[in-house]
Amino acid sequence: MKWAVVGLALIAVPACSLPRGAALTSEIVKEEQSETSAFQVVRVGRANAAAVAHWPGTGTNTQYRWPTGTRGPKSAVIRAGDKVDLAIWDNQENSLLTQADVKSVTMPGLTVSPTGTIFVPYLDEVVINGQTPAQARREIQNRITSIVPSAQVQLELTPGPNNAVDLVSGVAKPGSFPMADRNFNILSLIAQGGGIAPSLRHPLVQLQRGGSTYTIRSERLFADASHNITLRGGDNVMVLEDQRYFTAFGATGSEQLIRFEQEDVTALEALSIIGGLSDSRANPKGVLVLRDYGQKALRADGSGPSKPQVIFAFDLTSADGLFAARKFQIQPKDTVLATESTVTSVRTILGLVGSAFGVVSNVQNY
Repeated sequence: MKWAVVGLALIAVPACSLPRGAALTSEIVKEEQSETSAFQVVRVGRANAAAVAHWPGTGTNTQYRWPTGTRGPKSAVIRAGDKVDLAIWDNQENSLLTQADVKSVTMPGLTVSPTGTIFVPYLDEVVINGQTPAQARREIQNRITSIVPSAQVQLELTPGPNNAVDLVSGVAKPGSFPMADRNFNILSLIAQGGGIAPSLRHPLVQLQRGGSTYTIRSERLFADASHNITLRGGDNVMVLEDQRYFTAFGATGSEQLIRFEQEDVTALEALSIIGGLSDSRANPKGVLVLRDYGQKALRADGSGPSKPQVIFAFDLTSADGLFAARKFQIQPKDTVLATESTVTSVRTILGLVGSAFGVVSNVQNY
């Protein structure tokens, strides 16, 4: 009776489905040599790491671009839609502009037309678009002295929508902010908006200018003064949370969706972020990165993937594999998979056999 139970237990062990949380390396890459394989397996080492680094990127572009800018003069520039308050002084009797008991005439709220002009009596349309307030005042002064030699001109500018920038989101107080001068920079704008909202994880600063969009990580903007560019009228600025992520799966310290904590994340850094490999389960010779490529990224000459689905395999027990993993860049929506060691399967079988002998012992005692 005892050996019959043992026999049944040993027969049952290979027949049962072994409880484990991750695949074996052999199970993942067994189709590597198959001509009909649905995916490509690339074993990454120092010999090919540089070439793989030049393969097309996937997911959201991580190579952000940011404009360069030079400082402008400490003055505003008049644009269409701005408002100008004009005052003309003349102390001469029988003045064309003023009344006998009033030595000045004021013309408040003159809106700069789409063609960049304002209407001034006796002068008709005067072009002031693109000029500083001082330049516009001199332009009007020079033209009016040919009619009223003793006249003096005073001009004040109120910026309109084309001389303002919009801070749209990601700050305490979003809104439209007039530009006091041409040195109005992006950090000043964020400061006027109350600073970046503390609830945003790994925030990005995005600038929309004309038909182009520029993005920079907030820590880079704050760390380098050369990134603190001057703004232009009509710019839109948004502070957004970085939505890029990769997933961790298998015999790792964490199985979840992981947000990018920095602009670039290497395979080795990704393992550190997710808590490393499970000491009791993981196979350090079988760390895999799964990636999907679009059809346009496929290459037949080896300069890119040959199939839409690629498995990059790393052996972290060798210096060659460690150096390759330290340089390999994780792309958005990649999956970092740690395969399970075969020792774990053996331990599972031995555990089940041990359980079987426990059953035998109980039967015998019974």
